[in-house]
Amino acid sequence: MLGEPTQFDIQKLASAGLCTGCGLCAAVSGGSVKMRLNASGYLRPVADHPGALPPDRQAELNQVCPAVSLRLEAPELAQMSTLWGPIVHARTGHAVDAELRHTGSSGGAISALCWYLLSTGKVDAVAQVATSGKDPLQNVLQVSRTRADVLAAAGSRYAPAAPLEPLLEALKHGTRLAFVGKPCDVAALRQYLRLRPELAPQLPILISFMCAGVPSINGTHEVLQAMGADRSRLASFRYRGDGWPGMAKAVLIDGQSFEMDYNTSWGTILGRHLQFRCKICPDGTGEFADVVCADAWYGTDGYPDFTEQAGRSVVLSRTQQGEALIKAAMQDGFLKTATLQLSELQAMQPYQVTRKRMVLGRTLAARLAIGSAPKYRGLRLLRAALGGSLLAMLKQSWGTYKRAAPERQ
Repeated sequence: MLGEPTQFDIQKLASAGLCTGCGLCAAVSGGSVKMRLNASGYLRPVADHPGALPPDRQAELNQVCPAVSLRLEAPELAQMSTLWGPIVHARTGHAVDAELRHTGSSGGAISALCWYLLSTGKVDAVAQVATSGKDPLQNVLQVSRTRADVLAAAGSRYAPAAPLEPLLEALKHGTRLAFVGKPCDVAALRQYLRLRPELAPQLPILISFMCAGVPSINGTHEVLQAMGADRSRLASFRYRGDGWPGMAKAVLIDGQSFEMDYNTSWGTILGRHLQFRCKICPDGTGEFADVVCADAWYGTDGYPDFTEQAGRSVVLSRTQQGEALIKAAMQDGFLKTATLQLSELQAMQPYQVTRKRMVLGRTLAARLAIGSAPKYRGLRLLRAALGGSLLAMLKQSWGTYKRAAPERQ
């Protein structure tokens, strides 16, 4: 449907706004490519020199980079939903551990699964994004080995993160890792494992969460400014968690604290700073993962209700490995769930419904505007588009065409 380049050009993909910022190209480069924040506030690969990536690495990245293409292979025994992708079983649920439930962004389901995997020895560690110990606004890949580690990584991080950049290094000593990342991180990793199947035993479970897009770090700066918090004196910052949906909270080194509700922080500030690639993303729901979780919002007048209450997660198994993990965590008392109908899921996650139905038109508009776009296969975009409004798609496609512009490097 959509063409892909014959040469992997880091600079071209980044400047066109097609890079997701996952960090896989840096991981396979042997240190010659690093992820750096650009002038637009997004993490982008920067090469040491023009020939930093030899032809064999370029060939690999042409097959696995989400900026070039995404190819979903349907898992065995999973039903394929037009809007939601592979589904073995759909549930709502929450962590039985009250602290994990409260600290996580929704019901703490991902945290519960991570702690279950660690406590039972099914993995040696969990690779997940957490706050840097050096900078409260910087995201890093944390290799979690304890419940305390999982708690420290709980909660959403609405800012750029490149968790794949250090991941291959973490695998060097035979460590078995569960990986938790954004849908694009998981998709890139899944595609890489097709080329490197010998690494698959070290990554037995891939977990994701539904994602509305990656905001620039400039969005976080704007949130802090709106709070009245001086970011030069920041001791800690949390986007969500400690309740559901939880407050954005900044604490300064002198103990002063500032808060902002989720509807304001995400709905009026962070959501306006999304990177362009997220606007043409066909997979906000983590279709390449074994398990994906999300907010199981309660509804009010047909819209999600963001008032504070006990957290509840959507918990979808997409593969037999994911389903086995969820069942085991339930049986051993780590996770409590109830069956979810996909019609209920549409009411909980209306943004993802609209996004899936509109992405075909947006992607075609991007190709017309900038001359390039990722190639998507197996993601049922035509069927999703046919289920939506043609007028809405035309409007959104025109909006994408007008807004497509090179990123400030």
